[in-house]
Amino acid sequence: MTHTEDEATAYAWNALGGRAELVGGVSYAGASGVLPARLPVRELARATVGVCSLAAAELLARRSAGAVPAVRVHEAAVATSFVSERHLRIDGRAPASFAPLSGFWRAADGWVRTHANYPHHRSRLLSALGLPDSGDDRTMTGLLSDELAARPARSVQEAVHAAGGLAVAVARTPIRAGIPLAETRLLGESGPRALPPAPLPASGVRVLDLTRVIAGPVASRTLALLGADVLRVDPPQLMEDGDAHADTGFGKRSTLLNLSGPEDRRVFEELLGSADVVLTGYRPGALDRYGLAPDALLAGRPHLIVAQLCAWGWSGPWASRRGFDSLVQAASGIASVEASADGSPGALPAQALDHGTGYLLAAAVLRALTDRQTSGGGRHLRLSLAGTASWLLHGIVPAPLDGEAHAPRPWLSRTASPYGMLDHALPPVHYDGAPRNWSRPPTEWGSDLPAWVRVRAGARPADRGRRPGRTTES
Repeated sequence: MTHTEDEATAYAWNALGGRAELVGGVSYAGASGVLPARLPVRELARATVGVCSLAAAELLARRSAGAVPAVRVHEAAVATSFVSERHLRIDGRAPASFAPLSGFWRAADGWVRTHANYPHHRSRLLSALGLPDSGDDRTMTGLLSDELAARPARSVQEAVHAAGGLAVAVARTPIRAGIPLAETRLLGESGPRALPPAPLPASGVRVLDLTRVIAGPVASRTLALLGADVLRVDPPQLMEDGDAHADTGFGKRSTLLNLSGPEDRRVFEELLGSADVVLTGYRPGALDRYGLAPDALLAGRPHLIVAQLCAWGWSGPWASRRGFDSLVQAASGIASVEASADGSPGALPAQALDHGTGYLLAAAVLRALTDRQTSGGGRHLRLSLAGTASWLLHGIVPAPLDGEAHAPRPWLSRTASPYGMLDHALPPVHYDGAPRNWSRPPTEWGSDLPAWVRVRAGARPADRGRRPGRTTES
């Protein structure tokens, strides 16, 4: 059954600055049993994919001077994609999920949520609590449980934060309403930046992807699906999990640059000189020392779109803290709302803050590209997991749809890749004529040359000899 006039979609589209009359062109094919939760997770999920699909259709129409294609999103596809990491198989192997020291733990006066998936976060967590790491997860789980049970939750939170680790006290009440879902600033003055007609909305758009983990990479893999040339850039000293990259690296390429080194910095500046979009997923101010603050980026690049993502929002005492979806769920009150019958904290049926914010971020970029077609100027976009959490807690009216029982199989595919044979979720973004799958599998993390696929006339190419024997550039 097809449904239209979705309230959450209209709200999100308005937050992105879209024209209200276009929302009527979005419809949904319902499915039962998707993303079950006390909170309206399925409504959030389908709305974020719906506005991303509409933003893609709008940009395609603007580029071709035609009508906006109809948007029809399948809830089953959305639900499958929102847990894409669980559907992923690499040569038949299921990826590792949360590490043993990541999770909910009883504290002396409540509950604590920890995140120790990355080695450096594990080390900092244990160091903050005075626990020597034996390397044996079973032993360390018991020691960590005993140590946390003896301490107040907030003292654990602050001690681990001071050590650069990740732990939060589980909030008993929801965070405040009104944290912005999306913010847009128009910066600089320049003429329109028209993109020529193309078969895909983002064809020819160059995206520097400085994001990690899930939310930002979901946004950039979506832009890649829609035709953008996406180059992910990571520092060589900060390793990414290969399984995570196999899930979120579809359609794009990955390179390593040390922005503190003069040679790598020169290469990065050349890439930046012909970029259309820069995505960042670090804490507010974390990249400023590299000259990557939005105002600095836009100072000499009046057409640039700078899209920023963070965990805790852009103001307040937690703005500069590290964060992940699971931690924001815990600290925002979501974990308490989703608590089990025995009172222990619960979790959403997906990392919905990550995935939902990722689709919103991609939608914001697509909308900015559309607006730039006629009004010109650069754009500064800001989104956060906390803003999406606030919307989920306070701004969405439950509106379940009728439909057949959710079956993920139609929304899964198999693709050969450098990682092996990947069984994976298909992208849920859809408008009439949209691609069903990515044009290329993920390349190995850090294996590509720091260069755009196509060099524009008059532009200087970045050094194409930096990954001898490792490149998979097409």
